[in-house]
Amino acid sequence: MSKNTTNYSIKLIAPKDTYSVRHPVLREGRPIEDCIFENDDLETTYHVGLYSQNKLVGVVTYMKNNTPLLETKKQYQLRGMAVLKECQGLKYGNALIHYGENLLKEKGITTIWCNAREIAVPFYEKNGFSIIGKPFNIEKIGLHFTMQKDIQ
Repeated sequence: MSKNTTNYSIKLIAPKDTYSVRHPVLREGRPIEDCIFENDDLETTYHVGLYSQNKLVGVVTYMKNNTPLLETKKQYQLRGMAVLKECQGLKYGNALIHYGENLLKEKGITTIWCNAREIAVPFYEKNGFSIIGKPFNIEKIGLHFTMQKDIQ
């Protein structure tokens, strides 16, 4: 696989297309059904895919969902951020976040939030997110932190 970080394209994709990346990265060793998120099929949910050499290698989902930790009404949740292991470190995750921020800004959204795995906190911090609230554990997945970013 090419290490050329400019040789990629990003576009909106169908919910089921995310599973081929969500599964090995976020739900390895678990049933494929664990890759299906509640509200994946809503009209207000956006699935973004990053393709390198015409292969889907990165995904992220943006869902209309509010956290009680934030007062703003125009917020979206970032979920299912995943880049295949062989493509990590190529700044594809940054590109997916940037694409999603622009998409949501066009729709008048002012805040993005996510529940980040402990290992992903530095990645989100580098992309302008900050921790809010207290850490919590998700069964079978591990310690998480709610993080948010204003995008207006």
